[in-house]
Amino acid sequence: MKIPKAPKKPFALTKFNDTRIDPYYWLRERENPEVIRYLKEENAYFDAQTQSYKPLEKRLFEEMKARIKQEDTSVPVYENGYYYQTKYLKGKEYPIYSRRKTLQSQEEIIFDENEMAEGHAYYKLTGIEISPDNRLAVFGEDTTGRRQYTLQIKNLETGELLPDRIENTTGSAVWANDNQTLFYTKKDPETLRAFRIYKHIIGDNPVNDQLIYEEKDETFDVFVTKSKSNYYLYIASFSTLTTEYRYLEADNPNGEFKVFAPRKRGVEYNLFHRGKHFFILTNKDNATNFKLMQTTTGKTNMAHWQEYISHRPDVMLEDVDVFADFMVLQERQKGLNKLRIISHKDDFYLQFDEETYNVYMAYNPEMQVQEFRYIYNSMTTPASVFSFNIQTRRKTLLKEQEVPDGKFDKNNYQSKRIWVTARDGKKIPVSMVWHKKTDLTKPNPLLLYGYGAYGITVDPGFSTTRLSLLDRGFIFAIAHVRGGEYLGRPWYEEGKLMKKKNTFNDFIDVAKNLIDQQYISPSQLYAMGGSAGGLLMGAVINAVSQLFKGVVAQVPFVDVLTTMLDDSIPLTTGEYDEWGNPNQKEYYDYIKSYSPYDNIKAKQYPNLLVTTGLHDSQVQYWEPAKWVAKLRDLKTDDNLLLLHTDMDSGHGGASGRFKSLKDTARDYAFLINLQEKNNQL
Repeated sequence: MKIPKAPKKPFALTKFNDTRIDPYYWLRERENPEVIRYLKEENAYFDAQTQSYKPLEKRLFEEMKARIKQEDTSVPVYENGYYYQTKYLKGKEYPIYSRRKTLQSQEEIIFDENEMAEGHAYYKLTGIEISPDNRLAVFGEDTTGRRQYTLQIKNLETGELLPDRIENTTGSAVWANDNQTLFYTKKDPETLRAFRIYKHIIGDNPVNDQLIYEEKDETFDVFVTKSKSNYYLYIASFSTLTTEYRYLEADNPNGEFKVFAPRKRGVEYNLFHRGKHFFILTNKDNATNFKLMQTTTGKTNMAHWQEYISHRPDVMLEDVDVFADFMVLQERQKGLNKLRIISHKDDFYLQFDEETYNVYMAYNPEMQVQEFRYIYNSMTTPASVFSFNIQTRRKTLLKEQEVPDGKFDKNNYQSKRIWVTARDGKKIPVSMVWHKKTDLTKPNPLLLYGYGAYGITVDPGFSTTRLSLLDRGFIFAIAHVRGGEYLGRPWYEEGKLMKKKNTFNDFIDVAKNLIDQQYISPSQLYAMGGSAGGLLMGAVINAVSQLFKGVVAQVPFVDVLTTMLDDSIPLTTGEYDEWGNPNQKEYYDYIKSYSPYDNIKAKQYPNLLVTTGLHDSQVQYWEPAKWVAKLRDLKTDDNLLLLHTDMDSGHGGASGRFKSLKDTARDYAFLINLQEKNNQL
């Protein structure tokens, strides 16, 4: 089939007397039939080029589907008089949400998402919140994948939907304690920035809803939430570097929100309420890895905060869960999660045995309890829900994720963590997993995954889909590069703004080390990353274009400079503290020096699969489309270059538990096919 070729329509972009000519700028014209035609041509080319291994893709999908328990039910969670559960039925794409008064009583269906999704190519239900009197439920719906949710309210006694419909929200809302008042967040219709908080009274026309707060600073977003104690409502304004909370008693929805502590650039904080005290998780006073402070409810200004858990340079305090008689701290030390329990008489850690693992708190809505739940998994251990009793110190396994595939045995897999020395001397942790039948004394195919932005840590968790690679002899590795928080907040600070290139260098240095250590040969190395991890893929292949045999770039953020200069694009202004503001020349020059789209050269590139969604609100579809078009024009090799655009979805890909597996099967089939061809050489 003829290779698609996007027409060139030169467009000049000038800043600081520097003019960039963008021949594919026109691809951002979403409503232009020529744009849609080009995307469909690329999809047709993708289908033609992958036709030979469609049986492999179908086989992978069936494998992955077989590892999902068709009929499955979550562990019941008790909240405000009811036990809530989520369940899946055989062959159904979406969950069913139910509740019951006792574990023995008849279940009451709250939402059947399968029925709600009928007639929609994409469907997402989110933000279910039950009123304090348990009669009403507010929820958000998205039918495009653009994350612009419509809020609706359901009467749980009659099953009827109320006429109240609120468009263009974040999909979440909170109830005041009067069961009649809702607070919710609206998005800017153009930039999609969450910027206004409104109050809605049940039965009123939403056009008359009262504006409670508007965030004027375009680098900030807002959200509204409720304290676990149900005593306070919070409005939180946040940017990459700074936080500011407002609070109001939930019994007084007509009152005025008060500032908890005024924003101070560089100071982040999060609130937890218990009795007469607030606990504050904060980086105040250069507490880079965060500390916990407390104050009485009547003295919220920072001047009154007193230290409760001190800052530790070697321990990242990530989160806190507060109960009536104890609290649980989620910490991270040397990359590993830890759970620390503190009560009036105890202070101890839970113990975990594996070399590399992931543990975090489950949803624990009740405060007056002596037990809490947490979730544990590793690259070899399926997700397991545990309950821990702080009185007896006994842990109980409530549920381990079942893998119904009869061939699966978790004892057949092995994981480890290695440390790679980067070019500047930093030690980069790498989590790895493989099937025990894989012979590590000889080079093997290896997929290296990376992200490295926003302080987001890609933890070494379990994946049923990944087994399809491991069972075929692949090693899977996660490079915990700078830009994430695997080694604490300083690890993040070392991979952002004017230090962003550390992220790319770390990934490259890890890849080269894996070759040097003979885990792989140069012809068997593959890479994958999505969104900001797609930026990582783009920067890496510009720098070392022949290091990888194949690369999958999912919804990649590759046109960094142009996007960051356009504040009409969703999310741009809130990103300045992450990437830098290119309206300042030093950031302009630095971003331009690594932006993948701006640095494509006439040279050889690896086999490349690029995916996007037409309705993506995080990374607009035109970024990967432009990137592929420019690569087609300049690259000098005959390697595969494929673009697949999902015309019905957004940043997260297809909705539904099985439809989303097709995306993974597509990506893995691309890599496995390359490896099979490689073995034939």
